[in-house]
Amino acid sequence: MKKLLYSICILATGIIFSGCKKMLEEKPHAVLTPDFYKSTQGLNAALDASYAGTRTIWGCEDYFSMTTPATDEFMRGNDGNKDMFLLAPSYQSTDGKGTSLWNNCYTYINTCNAVIQYSKDVTGIKDDVKKRMVAEAKFLRANYYFVLVQLWGDVTLNTAFNAAPSTAAKRDPMADVYNVIVQDLKDAITDLPLSPRAKGVDPGRATAVAAQHLLAKVYLTRAGSKAKQATDYHDAYTTALDVINNAGANGLALLPDFASVFAEGNENSTEVLWAVQHTSSLAYNGSPNQDNRTPDNMLVHLFVPQYEKVDGMQRDIADGRPYIRTIPTLWLIDTIFKERVNDSRFSKTFQTVWYCNNASSIPKWPTPLPAGAPAGAVAGGPKFKLGDTAIYLPQGPRSAAQIAAAPYTLIPSSQYNPRMGPALSKYQDTKRADMNAPSIRPIIAYRLAETYLVAAEALVMDGRAADAVPLVNAVRERAAYPNGNKAAMDITVADLNLDFILDERSRELAGENVRWLDLVRTGQLETRIKKHTPDCRANFQSPKHLLRPIPLDQINAVTTGPAYGQNQGWL
Repeated sequence: MKKLLYSICILATGIIFSGCKKMLEEKPHAVLTPDFYKSTQGLNAALDASYAGTRTIWGCEDYFSMTTPATDEFMRGNDGNKDMFLLAPSYQSTDGKGTSLWNNCYTYINTCNAVIQYSKDVTGIKDDVKKRMVAEAKFLRANYYFVLVQLWGDVTLNTAFNAAPSTAAKRDPMADVYNVIVQDLKDAITDLPLSPRAKGVDPGRATAVAAQHLLAKVYLTRAGSKAKQATDYHDAYTTALDVINNAGANGLALLPDFASVFAEGNENSTEVLWAVQHTSSLAYNGSPNQDNRTPDNMLVHLFVPQYEKVDGMQRDIADGRPYIRTIPTLWLIDTIFKERVNDSRFSKTFQTVWYCNNASSIPKWPTPLPAGAPAGAVAGGPKFKLGDTAIYLPQGPRSAAQIAAAPYTLIPSSQYNPRMGPALSKYQDTKRADMNAPSIRPIIAYRLAETYLVAAEALVMDGRAADAVPLVNAVRERAAYPNGNKAAMDITVADLNLDFILDERSRELAGENVRWLDLVRTGQLETRIKKHTPDCRANFQSPKHLLRPIPLDQINAVTTGPAYGQNQGWL
C-alpha cells in the first residue's frame, strides 16, 4: 500500500503569506487566492497541505516540549530546555516553541478552511470525492483546534478562509471552540472511509474510526473543563465503545504483543487508528538545522541519554543521538513500572542495556580486584569486550560493593541522573541516513489501546467503575504477553479509580505526548508534579501553569479593536 504523501503548502493565516511546494509537478503560486482553491489542482494542494501540518505537531519538538516533560512521567534531561521544563519564571510568552506551534496550527486551520469553503466551486472532482475531502479537512481542523484549546484555553475561531492579513482578532470562549470541534468530527465521521484497513485507504489518511476516537477524547477533555456539558462522560464512553465493538468488522484489534505496536515498520498495524506520516525528503520535511522547529520527526533523539560518555561506548545510529531532553522520573520507573514479572511493558518501552561498540575505551579492572568480581576477571585486564554489556540500568538499589564488582557500568535507579537514565525506545529508528538525521518513521497519533482507556476513564468519572473493569483488563492482559500471567494482571472494581486510570495510562502510553494533557484534563497536574517531579515542583503555580502563555507575537499583532488577552499569571 502506498504511503500518503503531503505537499507542503504554507497558506495565508491572516498575517503571513508564502509560496507553495507541491510533491510532484510543481507550479509555485506566490499568492494563493480563492480562485486557485476553486480549481482541481488548488483543492488537492490545499488538502495535501492540511495533512502536512500534522507533522508540525506529531514528531516535532514544539508539541513534545508542551506535553511530555514537567509531568509526573518525565523531567528535564541534561540538554533540556530548563525554562520550560522547570516551569521557571524565565519561561514566558516569547518562547519560540510555543509561538511556532500556535502559528502552525492557525496556518493549517486556514488551509483546512480553504478545502471546506471552496470545494463546492470545484467542477473537476466528483461529488463523492469532494465530500470525502471536506470530511478529511474537518477531521484535520478538529485536530488543530483540539491542540489549541487544550494548551491555551479560549482561542480565536476561524472557520472561513482568510485571504488577506488582519490586525484584529479576539479570543472566543472555550465552549464555542469545542462546539466547532465536535461538529467537525460528527460531520467527518459520516463521510470518511470506515477504517485505515479499508480497501484503498492510504496510511495516514483520516478515517471514521480515527475521528470517533478523537471525538471520544474531545468529550472526555471537555468534561474536565469549564466548558463541560452534562452528557460529556456518557458521550465519551459510547463513542469510544462504538470503535471497540466494531473493531473486528473494521479490521482492527489490539496486537497480542505490546512490543510489536512500536516495532519499526509496523506503524500501520491493526491497532493503529491514525498515524502521521513523515518523509526523508528535506524539501518536504524541513532541515534538521532550523532550530528543530520544522516538521521533522525529532522524537527519535529526544529521549536518548548520554551513553556515549560511558566507557566502552560511542554514538551509533542504533542507540541514537543523545539529545536527552528528558529522563523518566523515579516514580515512573520504580512505582508505575514496579511490577515487571507479569507486565512486560517496561522492558518493551525502555532501553536499559547498552552493548560495547568502542574497543578504544573499554575499562580495565582495578588492582586489586574488588570483592565479588566475577570469575575470570583479571586485575588490569578489560572488563568486557566488543558486543558485551557496557551499561546496565537496573531497577532498585545496589550497594557500592555491587556497583564496583559489576563487569560493566552499573547505574541503579536510585542513581539515574540528567545525563543517564533509561531511554524510551518507542521511536527508535535504525534506518536513518546518518546519526544527525531525523526519523522518517510515522508517528502513531491514535491507537486502539487508548480507546479502551478513554472509555474506561469516562465510565469511572460517570460513576460506573464496574463497567470499566473489562476494558482496563483487556489492555492489561495484552501487556502480559508472552510469559506473564494474564489472570494476575486483572483488576477488580475495588482497584479502579481515577488514580489507577492515570497510572495505567502511564504504563501504556508513556512518552506518547499526552501526559500533560491527561493531568490537566483530570485536574491532577499540580498534585502529581508536587509529588513526583522534583526538578519543577517548587516552581508550579496554579492556575498559571494549567495553560500555556498566549504568544507575545500574537498579542502584539492585534492592533485594531480590543487587545488580545493573555492567560492568567503570564506576561
